[in-house]
Amino acid sequence: MDQLIQAVTVYALPVLFAITLHEAAHGYAARYFGDNSAYMMGRVSLNPARHIDPIGTILIPLVLYFATSGAFLFGYAKPVPVNFGALRNPKRDMIWVALAGPASNFVQAFLWGLVLIALTGLGSREIYFYDVARAGILVNIVMFVFNLLPIPPLDGGRVLVGLLPVRQAIALSRVEPYGFFIVMALVLTGVITTVWLIPLMGLTQTVLGLLLTPFKLLL
Repeated sequence: MDQLIQAVTVYALPVLFAITLHEAAHGYAARYFGDNSAYMMGRVSLNPARHIDPIGTILIPLVLYFATSGAFLFGYAKPVPVNFGALRNPKRDMIWVALAGPASNFVQAFLWGLVLIALTGLGSREIYFYDVARAGILVNIVMFVFNLLPIPPLDGGRVLVGLLPVRQAIALSRVEPYGFFIVMALVLTGVITTVWLIPLMGLTQTVLGLLLTPFKLLL
């Protein structure tokens, strides 16, 4: 229980920001390209309560935390409604709408990196703040990489649907009703972790390190 409380206090703020801005970014992008569905339903919002799914965001992560002693966590937010047919150029614009979420996570990971650099530069001795900044980087890198997995309904799957020729795009889009179960099977068997998460998280960390280098040199 002490470990759970400690984990919640460190990860709560980064996770709330990561989920809220990810979903809001989809809504903002959809509205920009012509679809007001998310806006009309109040989902183009920075209020975390509008994006939290009681089961996917709270119950499932807690159950998995206790069931695996914290070794494995998985969860999801309430998806932002997007009517791709209402976009001005559905096949092209769906790519940008899908990328908006992961892009927001990459930017947040970068910003948490700046926070970590600032804490070091200021000589802060508050370990808690360092832990929160590191958690912010980790959470957002995981969300960035995981959501780019090219399986619908994940963002990477929608990007791939937008990039493929029409016939292949239609075939891939038919996978969407089963996508959640496919992803869960790949997660539980460790395939996603080995083949996708670890390599791409390492690459993302390298890119972030390069982008943050000029700010480190300022110290």
